[in-house]
Amino acid sequence: MSLSVLTTPSLAASGNTLSYQTQSSKTALCNVRVFDGQRLLAPGCVVINDGKIGTNYGGSNYVDGGGAVLLPGFIDAHVHLDGNSSLQQFRQWGVTTALDMGTFPYSTVKAMQGLNGLPDVRGSGAAATVNGTFLSHVPGFPTDSFVNSPADAAKFVRNRVSQGSDYIKLIVDPLGPDLPTIQAIVAAAHNYGKKVISHAPSYSDISIAEAGGVDIITHVPLDKALDAVSIANIVAAGRVAVPTLTMMQSIANAEHLPSAAYSHSNDSVAAMYRSGIPIMTGTDANDAPMIAHPAFGESLHDEMELMVAAGMSNVDVLNAATANPARYFGLSDRGSIKAGQRADLVLISGNPLQDIRATRQIVKVWCAGVQFTVSPS
Repeated sequence: MSLSVLTTPSLAASGNTLSYQTQSSKTALCNVRVFDGQRLLAPGCVVINDGKIGTNYGGSNYVDGGGAVLLPGFIDAHVHLDGNSSLQQFRQWGVTTALDMGTFPYSTVKAMQGLNGLPDVRGSGAAATVNGTFLSHVPGFPTDSFVNSPADAAKFVRNRVSQGSDYIKLIVDPLGPDLPTIQAIVAAAHNYGKKVISHAPSYSDISIAEAGGVDIITHVPLDKALDAVSIANIVAAGRVAVPTLTMMQSIANAEHLPSAAYSHSNDSVAAMYRSGIPIMTGTDANDAPMIAHPAFGESLHDEMELMVAAGMSNVDVLNAATANPARYFGLSDRGSIKAGQRADLVLISGNPLQDIRATRQIVKVWCAGVQFTVSPS
């Protein structure tokens, strides 16, 4: 599909195309079907002006979208970035916001922030843990992330806030931090207005994260599906989830152990969904020497397909990749196509309400209004 530049809205409506473009920086993308969070609207126009969604068509370059579907930019709520090349891969697949979960030193995350035409980046900095966990053995891991007791919590959080972290991450592990320490980390983070995200990949880990009061639970268990008690606790506390089904499936496929069954992860997401727990897309995309390597960008589409396979509706999966992470990570300027929002947009040639795999049929991507044309695969 190609996009043709038009000179007037009436030409956009009639389907006539011209190869003329004015010098205006304002674009009216017309003849597109906008996903409004519930349905696809009738073909209409969306104005992109100064990096945001506008309302005034005057002076715009008119571009015919050819009846394609326009979605809010996708948000991957669990990634481990590796430089600008990873951002380029995210953009190629329509991801316009990447939420990093643990890259260190934090200066590497800062270096990827605010880059024109690339996805927006937010981060946690190094996660809280104790010496002896898998994470503590990573070369260069900062020792100020060792939170051995509640007395260490305030300093850890203060250090992360001072370096510019957008939220706080902690590792739930049998070695620690223990429950009182987790509760102290959560309290300290909340004093700064920061949400706490837990790495909790097993049934018992999630139970501890629930008791610790974390805001966002990442991963779902491979060892045992979440049962009615665990689900009820999550619902009662108003917590939200980033299941990372792509990562859980990859680990299960790699380990081939009876104790690591992907069906438990699938069933946990199904139970969360039936209970109304807000769910967000996150992939754990990385290229570190880990057991699994979900690909930057493309794995988000795998994640959406696995969510549908777990019983989520296509509409709710699209919201899990857009509106939900925007809401629960406090990114109020994105996640929907409305006036005043960031012009983070994805134009696709298929209908994702009929087949979620259509999200892969990307034509163009806008990161804060900067257009990127996707090369045919």
